[in-house]
Amino acid sequence: MSAVSERLPTFPWDKLEPYKKTAAAHPDGIVDLSVGTPVDPVPDLIQKALIDAADSPGYPTVWGTPALRDAITGWVGRRLGARDVTHRHVLPIVGSKELVAWLPTQLGLGPGTATSKDVVAYPRLAYPTYEVGARLARADYVVYDDPRDLDPTNLKLLWLNSPSNPTGKVLSKQELTEIVAWARAHGVLVFSDECYLELGWEADPVSVLHPDVNGGSYDGIVAVHSLSKRSNLAGYRAAFLAGDPAVLGPLLEIRKHGGMMTSAPTQAAVVAALSDDTHVQEQRERYASRRALLREALVAHGFRIEHSEASLYLWATRDESCWQTVSHLADRGILVAPGDFYGEAGENFVRVALTATDERVRAAVERLS
Repeated sequence: MSAVSERLPTFPWDKLEPYKKTAAAHPDGIVDLSVGTPVDPVPDLIQKALIDAADSPGYPTVWGTPALRDAITGWVGRRLGARDVTHRHVLPIVGSKELVAWLPTQLGLGPGTATSKDVVAYPRLAYPTYEVGARLARADYVVYDDPRDLDPTNLKLLWLNSPSNPTGKVLSKQELTEIVAWARAHGVLVFSDECYLELGWEADPVSVLHPDVNGGSYDGIVAVHSLSKRSNLAGYRAAFLAGDPAVLGPLLEIRKHGGMMTSAPTQAAVVAALSDDTHVQEQRERYASRRALLREALVAHGFRIEHSEASLYLWATRDESCWQTVSHLADRGILVAPGDFYGEAGENFVRVALTATDERVRAAVERLS
């Protein structure tokens, strides 16, 4: 076994390949609802900004242009209710997955000693890359249902994820306030993955940057945001951090040394994307329509939907093994993600993405009828 395979879990999506082949053999083709990758066009104003900045022969900066930092601080204040956010409070990143995977390493976390190991904590049902990041740093990791039940000894990094991937669960303002207070009391750094915050359906997600949550202080907290879902920019690799300058300053220096810079055309595109709310509302309406159709069809087919009050997924179960459900749907030409990709607690669930065209969603609905 190679050193890499010893450090990292099996890449989960490889296990889905046989079911993908089954679904693809359907006479009307596959309806792939397994991955949350956008399928709708990049808005014209964003494409234009990218094209206009195409003649960018020089190296971009890791911290981004002043215009980019202005756009991020403006959006954070306007959309999240954050106050007094300056350029020191923000940092562009090359897509949020890169950040999640390498953050523990960049923070200097590691195996520590036999009696004092650095610990990373993340939700029991979670995006697999939280675990990958801890493993890459050779740090210990633990999962939680409520982070306030954790032993704070040696806990260096606490991941929050609201709205959740995969469940769509949203932490209330009160829950976030209490968690932030607990983490500060124990000297634990909080990173809040809020990449689905724009996609609340039956709940209104709140950021840890909101003053009602953090008391007007960003000490010990950082929010992670992405443009992949809100603006269909997964192919651009565009995201950013906002929060404690004492955390972001050292990360900026590390990322300078590592050459982790967003391309200049992408920076220009992000400025356009964050300066416009109309395209976000239009995309929300597309997802809302697809969500309503899929939810109704799944329930009629015998599924129960849990949580799913936000994000781009329906967390669904027939109270059987997730792989049995995956097989059942694959036979109907529909591919979904098995819940155990996100932790053992998901073994009886599947994650159904809303990221398919209207035509493919209608096809799925017909097959479930």
